[in-house]
Amino acid sequence: MTKWALILIVCSLENNVCIPPFEWKNQFNDSYDCMIKGYEESIKKTIEVGRDQVNNVGLYIKFSCTPIETI
Repeated sequence: MTKWALILIVCSLENNVCIPPFEWKNQFNDSYDCMIKGYEESIKKTIEVGRDQVNNVGLYIKFSCTPIETI
């Protein structure tokens, strides 16, 4: 059976650095659910950080949904 792992990465264009990737605690049954959660969490984090910080350091969030095999 395949599950999907969500990996979030927060980066700064200004500093040209990313913090270590964060793997979401829950796995997903399909790519669709993983992608939706990735976009939702990216939006929530962007709002939490705020307009000034996003604009000042060029903050951006990227994510990936990676298939993992389970038994």
